[in-house]
Amino acid sequence: MIFSELYSVYYNTVAEILKAAIDHPLGKNELRRIVEERAFGESILNIEPSLTEGRWQLLKRDGTTPIQSVPSMPLTMIQKRWLKAISLDSRIRLFQDELIEFPDVEPLFTEEDICIFDKYADGDNYRDGAYIKNFRRILDAIRNRYPLSIDVLNRRGHRTCIVLMPEYLGYSEKDDKFRLIGSGCRLGRTVNLGRIIRCERYTGQNVIRSNERKRQRPRSVQFELVDQRNALERVLMHFAHFEKQAEQIGDQRYKVTIYYDKDDETEMVIRILSFGPMVKVTAPVHFINLIRERLIQQKSCGL
Repeated sequence: MIFSELYSVYYNTVAEILKAAIDHPLGKNELRRIVEERAFGESILNIEPSLTEGRWQLLKRDGTTPIQSVPSMPLTMIQKRWLKAISLDSRIRLFQDELIEFPDVEPLFTEEDICIFDKYADGDNYRDGAYIKNFRRILDAIRNRYPLSIDVLNRRGHRTCIVLMPEYLGYSEKDDKFRLIGSGCRLGRTVNLGRIIRCERYTGQNVIRSNERKRQRPRSVQFELVDQRNALERVLMHFAHFEKQAEQIGDQRYKVTIYYDKDDETEMVIRILSFGPMVKVTAPVHFINLIRERLIQQKSCGL
């Protein structure tokens, strides 16, 4: 793993202990406090005896250290290359303007190295200044819990003003679009960020707070899968960001249940159909009917 708090926490904790020991003799109580604040609850069982008994040879018995310079945690070359690759993603600028620059480092990968064959070509424009401004306003509203007044283009191209309490942002990898999910709006709870014209803080009254409304229960679809041509692996990777269950019911046959939001239902139908005869939807009846209707539409188009 390139970055991981789990694997680096010991290094950072010991660095903090040595930093304190360089400044003054370190007592056991202070050492334990640093471990409790910086590491895991059980870390004291390993870090304290390793330092005080001389196994790591970083602390003397009087609480001082032979280390003279404050420890630093420089980035490795692989970390720099990964950060360089991430900085090339246009979506990163939705969150910040100042990016870490490594002019003499080659990125670990580029967009040309990734081939996505089932993504729509009309994704959001993440380089647009207005889009970035709206995104950051929405993100701030979610973090600080205040309502928004939004002017948005509806499906007919008409400008509509709505007021809602933002709950969270969702991203569709297939559509390459961000959506705002909120509450308190009679016109719906989902807004495509690409359709937003204006987004400002709302200072009026009568906005339903998100904690006053229960979040919709997720829907589920159940299907049987025949594991041919790595179908099981492809399904699990394709739906990796959804809650799901999978169990084997026979030789190369599996039952898979996937949970999804109501707003993602059309996309779920399209995604499941993309696996062709390897997948057969068994429940619920509502979803089976959606599959049937979609197939009838495709047949009427000569597909």
